[in-house]
Amino acid sequence: MLSGSCLCGRVAYEVDATPGTIMHCHCQTCRKTHGSAFSTVTNVPRDRFRWTRGEELLRGFESSPGKTRYFCSQCGSHITASRDGRETVLLRMGCLDTPITARPEMHIWRSDAADWYDPKDGIPEWPEGTRPAGS
Repeated sequence: MLSGSCLCGRVAYEVDATPGTIMHCHCQTCRKTHGSAFSTVTNVPRDRFRWTRGEELLRGFESSPGKTRYFCSQCGSHITASRDGRETVLLRMGCLDTPITARPEMHIWRSDAADWYDPKDGIPEWPEGTRPAGS
């Protein structure tokens, strides 16, 4: 069972399925929606997905023909997206509360990627915030 929620916790969902393929999407729409270099997503079966609280707080935005992105009207977290006629729901992995062991398998829409981000750059990583004092 997967569960997820928005930043303020007022909207939540459950899925009786394991995540599908996990991907980093670099399309301009995902970058603009999330204000970041990419959005990490996975698909789950629509018939195994359910809202457990706060569905009335959801707002949707049709970002491209037939694709609606759903977000919490209180905190702004983008939680899911779906396409008309598809049997799946797209989960935003950043809103997933359930720990999972699966890892992203691919980057998609690299042709549309931010020119300031390269997934192969090998820049330093810090466990929290910025570099430790004295480094």
